[in-house]
Amino acid sequence: MNIEEFREHCLSIKGAAESLPFLGHNVLVMKIMGKMFAFIPLEPRDGRFVANLKCDPEKSIELRERYNGIGPGHHPSTLLWNGIDIDSDVPDALIVSLIRHSADEVLKKLSAAKRAEYFAAHGGNP
Repeated sequence: MNIEEFREHCLSIKGAAESLPFLGHNVLVMKIMGKMFAFIPLEPRDGRFVANLKCDPEKSIELRERYNGIGPGHHPSTLLWNGIDIDSDVPDALIVSLIRHSADEVLKKLSAAKRAEYFAAHGGNP
């Protein structure tokens, strides 16, 4: 998967919005209901693009053990965020699934009122 495909998959999430909120840093941030579910530096590090996606902690451990291209994310809460080398041993279909999982993780942490607002505006699943 390339960075543009990653971006397109993130934007396919209902209600997703993109921004570049960090002044002086080229980091593309994806949000749903104003909450971040993905971010990726727009400049490769050591020639690699590493996307950061929110993840259930138990699932994070399992994924990190299984794939070389998945490790702790660049976020203070490294167990809740995975760094995913988007051009590695991680299958594209899994990356797409993890993008959706990340959005789901954000939605389930919203208040009941905010979740209701989201689903009223966007229907069923993200």
